[in-house]
Amino acid sequence: MRIRLIHGLALALSVVSFGAAQGPLKSGPVPAKLVYQAKTASKKSLAKKPYQVGTASWYGQDFVGKPTASGEPYDMYDMTAAHPTLRLGTYVRVTNLRNGRAVVVRINDRGPVVDGRIIDVSYNAARALNFKDRGIQRVRLDVMPQAQIVAMIQPLAN
Repeated sequence: MRIRLIHGLALALSVVSFGAAQGPLKSGPVPAKLVYQAKTASKKSLAKKPYQVGTASWYGQDFVGKPTASGEPYDMYDMTAAHPTLRLGTYVRVTNLRNGRAVVVRINDRGPVVDGRIIDVSYNAARALNFKDRGIQRVRLDVMPQAQIVAMIQPLAN
C-alpha cells in the first residue's frame, strides 16, 4: 500500500513540475526515469506523420524483476515499453487514439510477442493512457527527438 502511495506521489510531482519555470539547459545523460505527460495530445502535436499507428497492450505483475532486453529489471511502475525494432533507450510518445491522452515512454525491452500489436507498455503507462482495464488500445507512436527529451527532464533534475 505504501509503495503505491509513493509511486502516486512521485507521479503527481512529475505532473505538477511540467508547469514549473525552466532553467537553462545543461548537458549530460538523460535520467533513466521517464516523465509522465499528463496533458492530452494537441492537434498541433499530432499534425506531423506518426512513426506507427496500431494496437498497444500492456504488461505488469508477472514480469516484475525479470530482466528486460536492456538488462535492467522490469518495473511495472516505470514509464517504459517493449518494441520489436526501435533502438533500446529510444523515447516514444504514445497517444491513446480513443481519448487523446499521451505519455512518453522509454524503450527498454523487445516485444510485443502477440501478432498485430506494435508496442507493449508498462502497467503505469497503460494506467496513464487510461486503457489498463481494456487491456489493448489503438495508439499512435511518435519518436521523440533527444533534445526535446532533455528539455522535458531537466527541470525535474534540479
